[in-house]
Amino acid sequence: MYRRRLQGWMKHIDFMVIELLCFQMAFCLAGMMRHGLVNPYSSLLYRNTAIVAAIFQVFIIISFNVFHDVLRRGYYMEFLNSIKTVFVVMMLVSFYLFAIQQGGTFSRIVLVTCAGYYWALAYLFRNIWKYVLRIRMRGREGRKSLVLITHRERVEKLVTVIQEKNYGEFKISGIVLLDENVVEKDICDIPVVANRDSAMEYICRDWVDEVFFDVPEEDSLRRELLTVLVEMSMVIHIHVGNADDFASQKREIQKIGNYTVITMSANIRNFREMAIKRLLDIAGGLVGCVITGILFIFLAPAIYIKSPGPIFFSQMRVGRNGKLFKIYKFRSMYMDAEERKKELQELNEVEDGMMFKIENDPRIIGSEKGPGKGLGNFIRKTSLDEFPQFLNILKGDMSLVGTRPPTVDEWEKYNFHHRGRLSIKPGLTGMWQISGRSDIQDFEEVVALDRKSLTEWTLGLDIKILLKTVLVVLRREGSR
Repeated sequence: MYRRRLQGWMKHIDFMVIELLCFQMAFCLAGMMRHGLVNPYSSLLYRNTAIVAAIFQVFIIISFNVFHDVLRRGYYMEFLNSIKTVFVVMMLVSFYLFAIQQGGTFSRIVLVTCAGYYWALAYLFRNIWKYVLRIRMRGREGRKSLVLITHRERVEKLVTVIQEKNYGEFKISGIVLLDENVVEKDICDIPVVANRDSAMEYICRDWVDEVFFDVPEEDSLRRELLTVLVEMSMVIHIHVGNADDFASQKREIQKIGNYTVITMSANIRNFREMAIKRLLDIAGGLVGCVITGILFIFLAPAIYIKSPGPIFFSQMRVGRNGKLFKIYKFRSMYMDAEERKKELQELNEVEDGMMFKIENDPRIIGSEKGPGKGLGNFIRKTSLDEFPQFLNILKGDMSLVGTRPPTVDEWEKYNFHHRGRLSIKPGLTGMWQISGRSDIQDFEEVVALDRKSLTEWTLGLDIKILLKTVLVVLRREGSR
């Protein structure tokens, strides 16, 4: 999963490298034009200025999301975008020279000509690289599955346009036709997966990454389908002119193929936010894996002595958009825990059986010593069993902050509004974990907390949840 996401970011990294090289080329050309065939980096002032400018470029590209939707920008929009980027970079460089009191020493001619060369090179090479990528990616299936919900008269044109200008972003995985009662046939080699009668059932049963919604306003089923998709926190691309006023959904104007669409999602995150969140996950995952290795030295013999068998417990869980992954934990239960779970279902404290939780679980290692006692209860109360999940975080299956990943049998019981929890990557901790998870027995309350963290998500909220998680664990340990 991490590799697929990294591939999605690579075009931004390519453009960033090109942008950095364009400035350095412009800097050298401007320096040589002013001072002759002399290496401008031989001067300490010029060398330091070039390094600081590169830092400014990276900061600006990430902060202003300079290359967002870059492949779909035309020449005029790229012209404006490149001028804006060059202007901000050169203003920061000028401020830097002023701040170090070297504005009079550094040649103003070099500064001005560098700006001109930088813009010309950046504009030229951005368009060249876009042309190369468009040719390489034209018609290529992408990493995100896209289902088209539309009418028969529109579908062939939709498929053709999206495939021709896909740029490796989407894979059209199915078509839902609302004006014909046909299924299990192909249109443009894309399977028709549902019709008017089965559309709702298909949406609730299967899972896709995103939906392209192009349904006439007069269609009586249109509003109901949109409501279900919104409840599931699905990413919905609505053809302009067909957007209902769903106040809880954030929106962006985007393009898919030649179509201008309004993209709705409970929380739209840009490249900068996702890059920072992933960097935090990687940093936290590395530290967590080191701590996990240290804990293994002490927990492994203790677990094996009390219950011979594997030290780690692994289980298939459901992640973002219904994708399965294997989760890892330190084993805190006896080897037959999964088999005994069926016998204990009647003791489940969570309503509707949407999650499994019982007090004084007899499957926990050492639970026979009494309520809350034994090695297994100690591992669970101190959350030591969760540490191997830092490996899942490094792999990209999970994030530091997200929703609890359900088991496959739990996921199969979900209604469509429950599945909205899975529109984000599952996490090691989340809103409901810091809200008194031992007291929450209503699954709808868990869903409400997860949805709140989804719709109100910011990087600051993630950090707040992480800090509160540490306090909750320490408080729980202190009360023992």
